[in-house]
Amino acid sequence: MESCSVLEVDINGEETIFLNKQIICKYSGTLRKLLGKSTCSSSGNLKVIFNDFPGGAESFELLSRFCYNNCQWTVMPSNVVFLHCAAKFMEVKTVLVQTEKCLEEIRYWSWPEVLLGLKQCQVLETSSEAESLTVKLMDALVEKLCLAIEASPSSAACSPSPDSSLFRFSCDSKSTESFKNSSSRVTWWFDEVLVLSPGLVKTFSKLMVLRKFDNVTIARFLFYYQKVKFCSATSNEKREILETTVDTLYVLDRSCVPYKSLFGVLRLALGLNIAKSAMNKLEVMIGQQLDQATLDNLLVPSPVKSSHLYYVNLVLRFTKSFLDGGKRGGSQLKKVARLIDQYVAEVAPDPCLKPSKFLSLLTLVPDSARESHEDIYRAIDMYLEAHAGLTNGEKLNLIRALSYEKLSSESRAHMSRNTKFQEIETPDEQQKQLILRVEKVESSGDSGKLKEHIEGIQWRVMELERACLKMQTQMEVIKKRTKSTSRGSNRSLPKLCS
Repeated sequence: MESCSVLEVDINGEETIFLNKQIICKYSGTLRKLLGKSTCSSSGNLKVIFNDFPGGAESFELLSRFCYNNCQWTVMPSNVVFLHCAAKFMEVKTVLVQTEKCLEEIRYWSWPEVLLGLKQCQVLETSSEAESLTVKLMDALVEKLCLAIEASPSSAACSPSPDSSLFRFSCDSKSTESFKNSSSRVTWWFDEVLVLSPGLVKTFSKLMVLRKFDNVTIARFLFYYQKVKFCSATSNEKREILETTVDTLYVLDRSCVPYKSLFGVLRLALGLNIAKSAMNKLEVMIGQQLDQATLDNLLVPSPVKSSHLYYVNLVLRFTKSFLDGGKRGGSQLKKVARLIDQYVAEVAPDPCLKPSKFLSLLTLVPDSARESHEDIYRAIDMYLEAHAGLTNGEKLNLIRALSYEKLSSESRAHMSRNTKFQEIETPDEQQKQLILRVEKVESSGDSGKLKEHIEGIQWRVMELERACLKMQTQMEVIKKRTKSTSRGSNRSLPKLCS
């Protein structure tokens, strides 16, 4: 075995490299351990196979050159990431000392050097060392960005000059060119960080939040990143980008996130089936600002497997998030109530919309937020016309959502002549009794007031009938419970001796 002086190394199945055994083993503790288990190949060489070498063949070749040059090459920001991970894997202590010294000076690296290091860490994502390096580099990147902003308060996010000790941009760097040509100094760095993966962008954004970075700028960057990256991304990559965007936007100040842009993200998210946790966050963000939405925003087509025309459940969840979001001003609540009433009228003709779902929409917002029930009445009228097969009980449940006092005299008159309402029967009566039946009265002079008075009386009679029905049901339940209790108590009594 000692006669084999050539070492054959297979790097992740990518490339086979031939090295002098004595030279490479002089520095590598890993190879010294492995050679005792290696055998000569058919060509008489020792062979070692690595399946998970960090950085692949490029990284291994770089480390080999250092070993062949007696580890005298210069370690610099452009090669330190690959060298450090390879040296750690191969246990080359001489190189490790140099790489660690270089990494201690990360804060003095230029902006392009830090970005290059992060880009290399993405290639080495399977390496345990790459994770700790990523944290250091990301922290340095955010620090440089924040210092640049603090150095130029008059121009928000203006960068120092390329010759400054903080950034030291290289003459041919795209960073300098993009900075000079940028129309907005606030966003000069947007194109620079496009090299980062969605996972690193998430870390980058969260670090900016911790550093009190302007939330508006962070939100703008996230939407820009999503837009540019989507052009060439696969479905899985798009899903990851969207989830990163949503997760990061969720921790920002709500007032700093463009509301209309959230609906753009929503349309993409529904088509890509993103993670449920990310979708929940997106729905909460939209729901908490529902008073800013328009009817067109809410008219989201239903998922493919659903028979509904519109995604009603989504609107229900939006509204719940709005109502659960804490104390709301009266004007905000009234805006949402008007919006929901418009939405109800839009979805009412859908023949596949179930009565229970339609009723949920009607009772979604507190009745105190509605000044009028005109829109609700028209929506119920359209729904009854599109759903002729409803039972009397289902129709009655919908009618109960109306408030007589909040209807105009015209709507009351229309209701009295509306056959769809007149045909609704009280469910527990054997004889046919119409719940809305107003005798035709000539509306001239004082007779108009008389007619309105009669309508009011009949509406109250209907409400009393509902209350009676409810009380009858409750009485039946109480009677059944009393009977079962009495039977149970009789069985528990001891027999008396005669």
